[in-house]
Amino acid sequence: MNKLYLSGLYIYPIKSLGGISLATSHIEERGLQHDRRWMLTDEEGMFITQRKHHELALLQVSIENDELIVFHKADPHKKISFPLEQTIGEGISVKIWDDLSEGLEVSESVSKWFSDFMQMKVRLVKMPAKEKRKVDPRYAPNDEIVSFADGYPCLIIGEASLNHLNQKLSVSVPMDRFRPNLVFSGGEAHVEDRFNTFCLNDILFSAVKPCARCVLITIDQQTGIKGQEPLKTLANYRRVNNKIMFGQNLIHQGKGMISVGDELNVLDWK
Repeated sequence: MNKLYLSGLYIYPIKSLGGISLATSHIEERGLQHDRRWMLTDEEGMFITQRKHHELALLQVSIENDELIVFHKADPHKKISFPLEQTIGEGISVKIWDDLSEGLEVSESVSKWFSDFMQMKVRLVKMPAKEKRKVDPRYAPNDEIVSFADGYPCLIIGEASLNHLNQKLSVSVPMDRFRPNLVFSGGEAHVEDRFNTFCLNDILFSAVKPCARCVLITIDQQTGIKGQEPLKTLANYRRVNNKIMFGQNLIHQGKGMISVGDELNVLDWK
């Protein structure tokens, strides 16, 4: 097999908003630094995502000078920024799927900006450093923890897998539909399905569970418009136990830097 190299590195600081492409990133205990450390919730503390609110695709995020900046992709003058460390008040109980966690509201003015955009009352919360939201214990033998991501610290997809899908589509889709953290070049389509463990710059990753896909991948990340593809086509050849799989969820051991260009060394295969 030809060698595998990390070709893309992405974080999504605010869950379900636009991602940031990086050349290098620090990987911490709960995943890539700043990845999904913030999240929008409704008044009851339930998490809010593009699955229901497609317009969130229109909000892009960047990080500059220790500030997080959010702006509208079609109208960059509509923006807000705040310090990465900014929070107010006591912890708020928040819910992601079946998990109860804790969040700290960033500020009332930031929450109002998002509420005005969404035309409903929401809060922007940050995960406190002390919060230990655990990965599903069936897949996390060492009590691994996770951010506000759906369930796992990182997601990996091979370029060949997307190329294979796009050969079946009349209109190609970009990788941003699938919101991976790690993208790699080399290997055949869906070779990541066979990963058991691999190393990137001495950090050990385990591919513990295929990623089940939902309607979010049908939302154009530049326009917020929902269609049928690529979910419809994937259903024809990537269905397992009535779920549509694309990419692999990861847990990891160790902390350190990983960079685009790093060789991905598979230690053992499924």
